[in-house]
Amino acid sequence: MTSIPGTGRDRLPSLTGLRFWAALLVVLYHLSRQVGTVPGLSDAVWYGRSGVTFFFVLSGVVLAWTYDGANVPTRVFLWRRFARIWPMLAVSVGASVAVWALMDQAVSLKAVAATLLLVHAWFPIPVIFKGGNPAAWSLSDEAWFYLIFPALLAVLAGRRARVWIWTAVAVVGATLVLWPALSGLSPTTRAWALDYLPLTRSLQFVLGVLTGLALKRGWRPRLPLPVTVGLVIAWHLVLIPWSDAVPDSLWYSPYSASQWLSAPVFAALIVSAARADLDGRRTGLGGPWMVRLGHWSFAWYLIHEIVIRSALFHWGRPAPGSATLVFWAGVLAVSLTAAALAYQCVERPAERRLRNLLGRPAPARAAEPDRALSSR
Repeated sequence: MTSIPGTGRDRLPSLTGLRFWAALLVVLYHLSRQVGTVPGLSDAVWYGRSGVTFFFVLSGVVLAWTYDGANVPTRVFLWRRFARIWPMLAVSVGASVAVWALMDQAVSLKAVAATLLLVHAWFPIPVIFKGGNPAAWSLSDEAWFYLIFPALLAVLAGRRARVWIWTAVAVVGATLVLWPALSGLSPTTRAWALDYLPLTRSLQFVLGVLTGLALKRGWRPRLPLPVTVGLVIAWHLVLIPWSDAVPDSLWYSPYSASQWLSAPVFAALIVSAARADLDGRRTGLGGPWMVRLGHWSFAWYLIHEIVIRSALFHWGRPAPGSATLVFWAGVLAVSLTAAALAYQCVERPAERRLRNLLGRPAPARAAEPDRALSSR
């Protein structure tokens, strides 16, 4: 594998556009489950929680692509990642707690503290790993990924391609083994261990790191983007008859499988989109508005459930049919507008100010990637 030039501004814009679609998948999943279903569409997104798996794989890809060979000190890397995710997390937790209070719902101070410390997903107690802001559990996993990334990069970056291949095979194999191996646990504990626990979800991040290293060193598999998009859609459509046949309470249902087994499909999608960008081909994912929506996706992910909860509290569940569509449209419009404002007024300026506390940026090769390439 040959080396390629370092990243430039929006070098892989299609990955930013994909971030929006992954966030939308999660939002539609929550709308379907919490508000009411839309025939056809809700069936396809009934397990849209898999969008989080996409973000975990993408995180590994982007960090490996960016930091391989950059020689950025670990403390600088970790501070940059803190500056990237924590301000928006803190604001969303504050908004979530305020909404709980307006609803006259008790709030666990332990859950809030654990969320702000980014350790909440380590506790097998739903009120803890969901309590501060239910959508923010994944940031506890991301924080763990950031902690282990420098060591992963040190171990893997200097290896030959065949070592990466066999490591990827081992990661996918471990996924296939752990899924039935944990079947003896209670449903709540099993769901936590497979879907929330940072240790198990690290497999998806590692797969992303291996993919990112391979891309950085010149790997260009022939995976047409329409084919990989079709694979992702087909995977979610396969879950429909599976869901009809197997209740979510059983270990072999799509509930965990939708997140747990989807990482290779998402890795293929990311690779094909990245290759299209590197080859200079238009994908429909890297235009100005798609990049802008991708930038808003992190705030949208953290805010949307709070908007859904508030709307349900004030107006209740809508009647099936057109009322549900109107409710959906209102939540989508309000939450995405709030995300755009949060990005411009909180997320972006707070990150810049925190990053500046470490002084001037390092030379170009060691610099933090443009936000369009950020894992979140």
